[in-house]
Amino acid sequence: MIEDEQDYLHVGDRDALLKAVSILEKEAIIGVDLEADSMFHYQEKVCLLQFSTPSNNILVDPLAVNDLSPLAPVFKSSGTQKIFHGADYDIRSLYRDFEIEVNALFDTQIAARFLGLRDIGLASLLKGKLNITLIKKYQKKDWSQRPLPGPMLEYAVHDTCHLLSLWEILMTELRNTGRLSFVEEECQLQTTVRSPAPNNEPLFLKFNGAGRLDRLSLAVLEALLQLRDRVARRRDLPLFKVIGNSQLMALAKRKPVKMGDLQDIKGFSHKQIKQLGAAILKAVAPALSLSEKALPVYPRKRSENMGPRVGERLKHLKEWRDQRGSEMGVDPALVCTNAQAKALAVSNPHDPDDIRAWESKPGLGIKNWQREQFGTEICGVLKSLA
Repeated sequence: MIEDEQDYLHVGDRDALLKAVSILEKEAIIGVDLEADSMFHYQEKVCLLQFSTPSNNILVDPLAVNDLSPLAPVFKSSGTQKIFHGADYDIRSLYRDFEIEVNALFDTQIAARFLGLRDIGLASLLKGKLNITLIKKYQKKDWSQRPLPGPMLEYAVHDTCHLLSLWEILMTELRNTGRLSFVEEECQLQTTVRSPAPNNEPLFLKFNGAGRLDRLSLAVLEALLQLRDRVARRRDLPLFKVIGNSQLMALAKRKPVKMGDLQDIKGFSHKQIKQLGAAILKAVAPALSLSEKALPVYPRKRSENMGPRVGERLKHLKEWRDQRGSEMGVDPALVCTNAQAKALAVSNPHDPDDIRAWESKPGLGIKNWQREQFGTEICGVLKSLA
């Protein structure tokens, strides 16, 4: 159970926001979290911002305060350390909804990964490091409801009020293991993540399993995905509350042409058939009428024929990576991802300075800390195969 109750300043108007900002801008370190409504609405939005300082807890209601721009300098300040847990979603959401950028980020989840901890959820870390048990019963509640019940506000406070104590412990452990600089670089990179802008690409490109479908099933799937998106937008519901992904896949493979074809699909209820059945058949029919030439083609990445020498280098790099990860007690992917290993096998650097050219490539670029920590070892592995 939550061990103690916490007082907090509930910000619901501009005057209260300015008061909160005056508190936050004086602090060298603050804990931060946010709550959103992705489980309940088509277009998710930030519904609550939580801050904790050594002496204050602040809850900011962005649904009541129209302009959060006074908070932007606090988030952007390099002089105020912001402690998040699992910041990727938060960073994207802050920029998407408010164009707020974050500097001086420390992510306790990233820190936990570099310390080799297996369970890196906030509740597990607080239990293991501070013997504090959090109740997560409100995690999946509708944070867009107003007024928010007192227990939900109290829950929100406890997502940040222990972050500073957790940060102190993790910082000590990172210094002791010599991995603080690794985490600092990873956290800096985390501040740059952004959600992709909407585009006109087929929806099936982001649907797991679509690449395994034949072209006709792919056309049916796209028609169903477009229908689901329209219905979800009209009803203001998240996509999964209209039709689940497994049901869409089953429908795409079945290619229904009559109401009876909608029966006996696991998880697809009679209520859904009644509400959506006619629309599904109407959406699928044009896809089934497409000519062979007009059917969509799932784009395939061109497989690279690496050749035996590159393949041998990749094999040895992965073996080195796995061994190094085991020695450090961390996920081997932290030492070197598969994409990075492949890039190194192809480029075949002979000196750590040769690796520097890869550092600026998102997704497979070798980072500064990796080059400095492992560059000599990597080059040694590759030289041994020359």
